[in-house]
Amino acid sequence: MNEMISGVGEPVVTDATKGGGSNAARIAEVKAWLAAQFDAAGKEVPDFEYTPRSIAHLYNLATVSQAKTQAANIVANDFRQKAAEYRSQAARIREILENVGLAQESLPSNVVASAQVLANVANLLNIRDTELSRWEEKQNGSSFLVAMGDISLRKTGVDEKRAKVHKESKTLLEYTRKAIARLTYLKRTLAQLEDDVAPCDAQMENWKTNLGVMASKERQYMQQYNNYKALLNRVGYTPEINHGVLVEMAEHRKDLEKKTKPILDTLRSYQDLPPDKALAALAIEDKKRQYAAAEKYLEDVLQSALATSD
Repeated sequence: MNEMISGVGEPVVTDATKGGGSNAARIAEVKAWLAAQFDAAGKEVPDFEYTPRSIAHLYNLATVSQAKTQAANIVANDFRQKAAEYRSQAARIREILENVGLAQESLPSNVVASAQVLANVANLLNIRDTELSRWEEKQNGSSFLVAMGDISLRKTGVDEKRAKVHKESKTLLEYTRKAIARLTYLKRTLAQLEDDVAPCDAQMENWKTNLGVMASKERQYMQQYNNYKALLNRVGYTPEINHGVLVEMAEHRKDLEKKTKPILDTLRSYQDLPPDKALAALAIEDKKRQYAAAEKYLEDVLQSALATSD
């Protein structure tokens, strides 16, 4: 039946077919086809304008519809013929069974049930009888065994597919378990991080406050540094006058004070003597020489200290 239906093609109106008949013949054929279709539906054909485009389209539909109707009639006739043959064969088989005493009414119920089960199995296996021709028997054996073998092969294939699917499902289940465990770990980590947000925010605010204080102190210290630097520039400070030089000069100053202290004491004692102009002039000249010698010694010490620092 399928071969008969597929063998009937759907004609398409081409330029060559359009030129085969006149427009009047096509219009008449289209009108007849429309009248037949609407009469079958119990309706009247609506009025519309017959343009070349609509006529070509309707003619194509009519041709296709007639081809399909003809194919359907052929298939229906084939089905009717087969049904008649099956009814005739069923009547003949029923007559034969009644003649040999195997009518369905005279058989036990269990035999009827077994036959019904056998018929259902045959329909399930899509077999027509319990044996084949001799040549087919040599090649394939009975059709029942062939069908059972095919079912067995299908069952084996289904079992293999089931085992494969079971293995894949186990693999997917393992992946799912791992994914769930990883998701649980990530959720726990996220909850811990969310709990740590508030302390971290507080610590960040503290650091931010301290950073602002440190920046303010830095500006203050830089201002003080610039002020001290300007002050040192005003007093003539140079990098050569370092702490070591100042300490050494202080020690020399102490030595000079120790040396000049007796002289100062002597000069103070002279203040108590009666004034003698000649002796006073000699004493003053002597002290001037000692003072000049002390100044020269201090200058030499400073020069040597500066030379050593260089």
